[in-house]
Amino acid sequence: MTETAGRITLWHIEVFVATAEEASISAAAQRLGASASSVSQQLTNLETGLGTSLLNRNERPMSLTPAGTLFLRRAQTILNEAARARAELARRDPAMLTRLRLGVIEDFDAEVTPRLLRALAQEMTGCQFLLETGASHRLFDKLETRALDMIVASEMGAEAAWMEMHPVLTEPFVAAVPKDSVEEGADLMAVLRQMPLILYTERHHMGRVIASHLAQQNLRLSHRFELDSYHAIMAMVAAGEGWTILTPLGFMHAARFREQADVLPLPFAPFSRRISLTARRGVMEDIPARTAERLREMLAEYVVAPALERMPWLDGALRVERGTAPAAV
Repeated sequence: MTETAGRITLWHIEVFVATAEEASISAAAQRLGASASSVSQQLTNLETGLGTSLLNRNERPMSLTPAGTLFLRRAQTILNEAARARAELARRDPAMLTRLRLGVIEDFDAEVTPRLLRALAQEMTGCQFLLETGASHRLFDKLETRALDMIVASEMGAEAAWMEMHPVLTEPFVAAVPKDSVEEGADLMAVLRQMPLILYTERHHMGRVIASHLAQQNLRLSHRFELDSYHAIMAMVAAGEGWTILTPLGFMHAARFREQADVLPLPFAPFSRRISLTARRGVMEDIPARTAERLREMLAEYVVAPALERMPWLDGALRVERGTAPAAV
């Protein structure tokens, strides 16, 4: 039998980094898709192999020992190098990439995400894909902690040093009102002041952006509801319970309620959001840039064109961002 005592594997390091960043064995296990007992055993094996304790397991939250703090910096470098090596191999032969963890905001899950996954699967024939949908701030958190490789999400500020961002879409915020509730030529602001505002929750980044813009405009609009689902918000608008501020993507996403609502330009200073494909800088080689270019093509065909056909006044405000064409592989 081959002697394995004292050996350190890449899996040991991945488990350690996840545990250190989550400060919990159970949270690390959930992130890695493993059992808590397996994570605990891998940590024990790693500490045995190194001959030192890395974690103060009796503390809540769990903390690093001085040796653990030192080793964490090296461990993160090792994981980055491993990811970079996999990406280099995939650049030579896309079929060699074995795993890709992708996070995407829910706005794309009907029309774009399935098509993007099919296209990537055709190129990366030996790859296993993990898809996670969620709010932008949660996807950025998971990208930063290496739980995801790439994300498609709304930008949340300036590009950090560890990120590479590839803008794919800019879209304005608009008003969605109950069908035929605003007569042509009416004072839209006056009409809206007579209706309750149904807000997108401030627990999410987009809700905070909306609330911040209203505050900057010194607009105090009465509201009774704060929800976190496009479908729930649009269901209430369609039922005549009020109006809302959202994006064309959000409106198109709630397809079953489109015919029971009208979409209008905001009757105050416009604002918008930009969606980008983001990855850890330099780790994935040219895979993020190539994926972003493919995504732009899909957005132009399946998002922007249908939206402009229905709402031509959005032309120029709703647009695919231009990117630098990636080098041929």
